[in-house]
Amino acid sequence: MRLPINGFTALMLGAIVLASVVPVQGASAEALAVTGSVAVGLLFFFHGAALSRQQVIAGASHWRLHALITTMTFVVFPILVLPVTLFPESWIPGDLALGFIYLGVLPSAVTSSIAFTAMAKGNVPAAICSAAASNVFGMMLTPFLLLLLAQTTGAGFDVAGALRDIVLQLLLPFFAGHAIRPWVMQLIDKYKPLLAKYDQGVILLIVYSAFSHSVVSGLWQKLPVASVVLTIALCFLLLFVVILLTRLVVRAMGLDAADEAAVVFCGSKKSLASGLPMAKVLFAGHPGFGMIVLPIMCYNQIQIFVGAFVARYYGRRIAAEADQTIDGVRSQ
Repeated sequence: MRLPINGFTALMLGAIVLASVVPVQGASAEALAVTGSVAVGLLFFFHGAALSRQQVIAGASHWRLHALITTMTFVVFPILVLPVTLFPESWIPGDLALGFIYLGVLPSAVTSSIAFTAMAKGNVPAAICSAAASNVFGMMLTPFLLLLLAQTTGAGFDVAGALRDIVLQLLLPFFAGHAIRPWVMQLIDKYKPLLAKYDQGVILLIVYSAFSHSVVSGLWQKLPVASVVLTIALCFLLLFVVILLTRLVVRAMGLDAADEAAVVFCGSKKSLASGLPMAKVLFAGHPGFGMIVLPIMCYNQIQIFVGAFVARYYGRRIAAEADQTIDGVRSQ
């Protein structure tokens, strides 16, 4: 993202405050919802046009690494969030628990996964391949995994409508954009910074619209402050457990530090850029939308904050291992 992390976080918080003080209602809310739907479709059209086939192919031969990242993202993480649904309603309301399930089934974050892997001097081609593939398959996997876990835990939503909207608003625009990439790729590459700002603008629009709807439906009366604090603590715990499990598995597989960095970042991150637009489609009109998206909003900020420290650790470790290799070659 081009904006500083703290700046974009402030903008999201500002959108929540604005929605709490001046929520959009009535005909204006309906117009904003339609605008948001169009903006989301256009967003995935641009994502499809920006996705390079060379990026997806790059590093694809490293199948063990990609299988591990996919397993962490779509198997281990969903299992880890299931215990949250066992909390009493007074601690974690039902819609908030559904939000944790949704967080668990989301794809990996593309930009931050690649950026932190590069900062850590890790296997960047593999990170690009895995993060891109995670988002492509996530558009199809996320709704089905959400359906499976929601049925298991007793949560519910309009499955048929959600799947229909996923196809119409996400998949079709995405593949249409990718189909015309050969003709527009130079234009897309030229205006990438502008497209990044468009991504942020769509997220802010969704946050304001969603929280307005939830505030009008009584969000702050249904969501205690203690639940918000517990949500933040659980997001920290989830990130810690995922990183720990990932490191243990990677070392058991005998992968080097560069591959470990790629797996840790791609396997532990969840995409806000894909998560909020997909949530708008999956939970359209849901009165508890604000609670549903709260876990991914909290987790996104925590993963960026923690990721900076983890990236510096791997950067020092990989640089030290490289120096040892050079010294060993010289001594021979």
